Amino acid sequence: MVYLDYSATTPVDPRVVAAMTPYFSTSFGNPSSVHRYGQVAEAAVDSARETVASVLHCSPEEIIFTSCGSESDNLAIRGAAYAMREKTGARWILASRAEHPAVVKTLLQLEKYEGFLLEWLDVDEQGRVTPEIVSSAICDSTAIVSVMYANNEIGTINPVKAIAEVCRNHNILLHTDAVQAAAYLPVDVRTLGVDMMSLGAHKFYGPKGVGALYVRKGTPLVSHLTGGGQEFNLRAGTQNVPYIVGFAEALRLTNEERNQRVTHVQPLRDRILGSVLETIPDARLTGPMDARLPHHASFAFKGVDGNLLLTLLDAAGFACSSGSACKTGNPEPSEVMNAIGLSRDWGLGSLRVTLGIQTTAADVDAFLAALPGLVEKARKLK
Repeated sequence: MVYLDYSATTPVDPRVVAAMTPYFSTSFGNPSSVHRYGQVAEAAVDSARETVASVLHCSPEEIIFTSCGSESDNLAIRGAAYAMREKTGARWILASRAEHPAVVKTLLQLEKYEGFLLEWLDVDEQGRVTPEIVSSAICDSTAIVSVMYANNEIGTINPVKAIAEVCRNHNILLHTDAVQAAAYLPVDVRTLGVDMMSLGAHKFYGPKGVGALYVRKGTPLVSHLTGGGQEFNLRAGTQNVPYIVGFAEALRLTNEERNQRVTHVQPLRDRILGSVLETIPDARLTGPMDARLPHHASFAFKGVDGNLLLTLLDAAGFACSSGSACKTGNPEPSEVMNAIGLSRDWGLGSLRVTLGIQTTAADVDAFLAALPGLVEKARKLK
């Protein structure tokens, strides 16, 4: 098998495994315990928090460890929505139409059960949210804006820094889901200017089941998981020490090796982009050619069942995606395909190919040799 689905998840870096291992059985203490075992575990969590903060250029107290990127999204959006409603009475929440389900479904639940009001921000044909769209939608009752840093399905990078300036000028909180972006884009919160930012370790060669939320000091936030006082009273529950250590090590390595990782994957991605559009009829790129994640190639094929194409690719030895991993098996076009204006005949035929540090030129060559015939077969079988 050739794995071409690194945006779904990545293998854990052996160096990350090595950093985590002592905290499973040797230094196994509860960080909340007073005794020496607890002190060792607490020191590991504190050190991990400092490492993450150094990469994000913030203070350790602004890092909240969670169970995943989805939980980080939930804590940011629910917590800020509740806090702002209590503080100012604001009830409107703005978010782009191309957000991850972790954001979309959280917002829909807040609307249905909590009485919040939603406004979905339109995206352009590349899936991009412009600062102008955000500015025109903000009103006195806006509680929070959520715009993802980079799109998981089509790789589009949003102008988060410019959007943050708009929000700051209106004194509105901005959250960004950076789960996909962190593997290849800088996550310096001073430069980005965001108030909250979600991260998940398994997108950058860390373990599944651990994430983090950056919360700018002074940002009002209500805990959505109550209990003990862990994570500065914002996320109750005994900290997952080995995974937190793994998160920090994976992020540190990602930050140190970002340039060489980009240098590895981007030429391979560009080869895929050029070859697919040249060799397959009725194929189009989804997302922009330039302002996209360097490891990310995504397409729509007219008259193709995307899930059938995935099955054919899998049988041929290639692991790809039809968009978000959360969408697999859905017989309808994803919300992102609809948001960028694709008709159903195009939107059902989406394909996402994402590369990683283990991807080789031979992998790409084999994939490009197989894909045209498989697309043709999928069209005949539809």
